[in-house]
Amino acid sequence: HVQLVESGGGSVQARGSPRLSCTASGFTRGDADMGWYRQGPGCECESVATITSSGSQFYTDSVKGRFTISQDNTKNQVCLQMNSLKPDDTAVYYCAAAGGPWDENHPCGRHGFWSSTGNYWGRGTQVTVS
Repeated sequence: HVQLVESGGGSVQARGSPRLSCTASGFTRGDADMGWYRQGPGCECESVATITSSGSQFYTDSVKGRFTISQDNTKNQVCLQMNSLKPDDTAVYYCAAAGGPWDENHPCGRHGFWSSTGNYWGRGTQVTVS
């Protein structure tokens, strides 16, 4: 079965530059769009960065120029380099991969990279910026 495992995150000072990694198993990285979502305190889940199966990258406006998503297909891994962090970036960050079921029990479970399916989700990693 598909499994996504995040690493990185933690408590970071403003203007810091942590790196999140997501290692996928149970499917081939190049077969699906992947990316990162986040849910801040009292906020709705939002898509942060996406990298398509062909390598195209998309970012939400608030992180453009600060965050970079990348992939390493040899490791079945997607990473998010976060620079110039702000307190507003404080959130639980979830790794996601397209092609999963809709999941009403997940904070981001109504989101999907593709209109016809939900996403697979990692367990999330907390990033706290102070």
